[in-house]
Amino acid sequence: MVTLPETAVYAESLRKSFRGVHAVADVSFAIPTGTVCGMLGANGAGKTTTVRMLATLIRPDGGRAEIFGRDVVSQATAIRSLISLTGQYASLDEDLTAIENLELFGRLRGLNGRGARTRAGELVDRFGLAAAADRPITGFSGGMRRRIDLAASLITPPALLFLDEPTTGLDPTTRAQVWACVRDLVDEGTTVLLTTQYLDEADQLADSLVVVDAGRVIAEGTVDVLKDRVGARSLEVSVADPTRLDDAVAIVRARLGTEVVPSPEAARLSATLTDPGLSARIVTDLEAAGVVVAELAVRRPTLDEVFFAMTRQEPA
Repeated sequence: MVTLPETAVYAESLRKSFRGVHAVADVSFAIPTGTVCGMLGANGAGKTTTVRMLATLIRPDGGRAEIFGRDVVSQATAIRSLISLTGQYASLDEDLTAIENLELFGRLRGLNGRGARTRAGELVDRFGLAAAADRPITGFSGGMRRRIDLAASLITPPALLFLDEPTTGLDPTTRAQVWACVRDLVDEGTTVLLTTQYLDEADQLADSLVVVDAGRVIAEGTVDVLKDRVGARSLEVSVADPTRLDDAVAIVRARLGTEVVPSPEAARLSATLTDPGLSARIVTDLEAAGVVVAELAVRRPTLDEVFFAMTRQEPA
């Protein structure tokens, strides 16, 4: 068994231009072996170009990158035996059935006929496609095509799996199946680089995040670290008696010294909370004033808020 280095992906000052346009201007980051790294960025931020350079599909114009210690330019052939890539669009033979497509990929990955058939059968079951296994791909919906494409990348579990927006267009049930597959692969030792526009997906799966904007890495770290960088937690309080909401607002404002936003229709208020320890004092203050608290929660910034703050974009 090959022993892999502790660092699966290392990129330093990667650059790539197309017809004078900088798709990737300066990308540097590292991914520890056996973890999931989520790469976030708006359309055109440079995520896919970065993945294609790391997967040895295109050469960088500058900088350098290594996959398990192997250079993506001079050792591209050696790298390709260690990786698998699922791009944004299904790469399937329209004239073949689902099971035939997977058997074909199995043979291309070096499995014998029986091994390829067995593995194809396992994967159609795993992705909930057994009932459609003998149907031609040409009659599949977009979500079904996506599932077969993902299954093809898992014919032989790779040391490093690139997933470029893998669940775009999938229904919630299938997304959950894909997430479960990713977790299983990581448990078995696979490293994953995931680009996604679904921030909840990154929140669910990623051990670390890289935020890319205009071809540059503008932030990286764990989900918790990036959330802490964005700002303080929020306090949300619901009162049992809606007529006491104004009293609750005044009490919370006095304790925190910050702006409090009431939501009369929900009998709820929210405020920025710099010190989570003050939440207990607020409960005591409200009880002393005879205001019954129906619910109190301290909420951290969401990953959506992290993304919008770091890329300076406003939600649509």
